[in-house]
Amino acid sequence: MSKSSASMVNGMIYPVPDPRFPFLGVHFTRGVDDKVHVGPNAVPALAREGYDWKTFSFKDTMESLRWPGASSLVKKYWKMGATEIGASLVKPLYLKQSKAYLPELASTDLVAKGQAGVRAQAWSRDGSLLDDFAVDQVGPVTLLRNAPSPAATSAMAIADYMLEHYPVGRAR
Repeated sequence: MSKSSASMVNGMIYPVPDPRFPFLGVHFTRGVDDKVHVGPNAVPALAREGYDWKTFSFKDTMESLRWPGASSLVKKYWKMGATEIGASLVKPLYLKQSKAYLPELASTDLVAKGQAGVRAQAWSRDGSLLDDFAVDQVGPVTLLRNAPSPAATSAMAIADYMLEHYPVGRAR
């Protein structure tokens, strides 16, 4: 956000999460540098290391599209996907989403598009989005997949839960 409009945000503004989706949606965060960041929205990446729309990997994109659940995922969530992709590409659409939380926001308040982050989202073979912390065991190896952030993967409470429910050295 612009310096002149940053005063509209005194803390953090987050939407009430929609339990059907693992995505947060537009939100406002005041950083340690006192700048206010708006975002992110959730969009598919076109490469495993795709931090912007210009980074494209044919191989990575085709692997995603070939996944057995891809067509079901698109059928189920095409509307949300189109909305999020549109807002990511078209500033007035992103502004409209943002104004749901700060109606006085103007286009000139959104001054710079920040660098994107990538959060892997696992989905099943039937196209369902997997909740955080999908746990599988393959022989003696326990796999904790779809963790939402580095902070979550290093949380001691999660480690305690994993040790309690998936003891080391014992395959289920």
